[in-house]
Amino acid sequence: MTLPLMPKATAVWLVEHTSLSFDQIGDFCGLHALEVQAIADGEVAVQMQGLDPVANGQLTLEEIERCQKDPATRLVISKEAHPVELVKHKGPRYTPIAKRQDKPDAISWLIKNHPELSDGQVSKLVGTTKPTIHAVRDRSHWNSTNIKPRHPVALGLCNMEMLEAAVTRANRGKKRAEGDGPLVKPPTLEDVAGSSNEDVAP
Repeated sequence: MTLPLMPKATAVWLVEHTSLSFDQIGDFCGLHALEVQAIADGEVAVQMQGLDPVANGQLTLEEIERCQKDPATRLVISKEAHPVELVKHKGPRYTPIAKRQDKPDAISWLIKNHPELSDGQVSKLVGTTKPTIHAVRDRSHWNSTNIKPRHPVALGLCNMEMLEAAVTRANRGKKRAEGDGPLVKPPTLEDVAGSSNEDVAP
């Protein structure tokens, strides 16, 4: 069965914006009904931003309304919903002109939802430059008034695997940094010799 992009984020959106049953949402997103219930109770994915499956073409409002009327029915993902296939090339990644105007929106979304990502990681995900990232962050970008946070996967600027891998690396580095204690200077030969002499009674 084909699952939607970011199943858990999609489930969050469906819980917040529809009256679908937990079973219907779980079946569509590949989650257990109890996990969907935990999302609704605020026990899971508390700070996760929902991903609108209608906006990214994976569901239609008609399909949602059909299933809301009959809890026994199940949501069917749109036939047009195909994951964006990206081929990884060496060197700078080419972005079609039509999508270049979407980059600031994607940068804004990443800065807002994944502050743990470094500028270098954001640059690789979106295919942009660090000065552009800085401009979006401090709102000095020439088009700041029109920038709206939008998911980079939904915009087709990267795929879900790339985003998840970057977030995992960033969180791993953050935990490692938080877990490190104060640096302890290793003992020198003089320190060892001095401590040995102190142990010897005069």
